[in-house]
Amino acid sequence: MGKKIKSVEDLNAIRDGARKGLDLRVSAREMQVTVHMGTCGIAAGAREVLLAIASELGEEGSSKVLLRQAGCAGLCDREPMITVVDKSGVEYRYGKLDGAKAREIVREHILGGRPVAALLIR
Repeated sequence: MGKKIKSVEDLNAIRDGARKGLDLRVSAREMQVTVHMGTCGIAAGAREVLLAIASELGEEGSSKVLLRQAGCAGLCDREPMITVVDKSGVEYRYGKLDGAKAREIVREHILGGRPVAALLIR
C-alpha cells in the first residue's frame, strides 16, 4: 500500500505529482514523443521505454515535450519503438529500444537537439 496521508500537505503533494505526470501527456509542446504500445510493442518492452522516458523528462523538468502513447506502427520486428516529432514537423523513428537507450534519446535528442543516429530506424 502507498504512503499514509496525514495532512492536507500530503494530499497536495500527491495531487501535484499526478498533475505533473498528466501534463506530460496532454499539453501542447514544442516536441512530441510517441511510444508505440501495440501488443507487439508491449510484449517487446514498451512499458519500460515509456516509464524511462517519463522518468527522464520528469528529472529534467522539461515542459517542452508532449509524451503520448499509440498503437502499433507496423514494424513489429523493430519494437519497442518511439517516434519523435520536432517543432518543425520532422519525424524521427527509433527502434529496438530499452530503458537505457530511451534515456539516451531523451538526453541527447529530445532535450539536447542531437538525434541519436545509431538508434534510428532507416
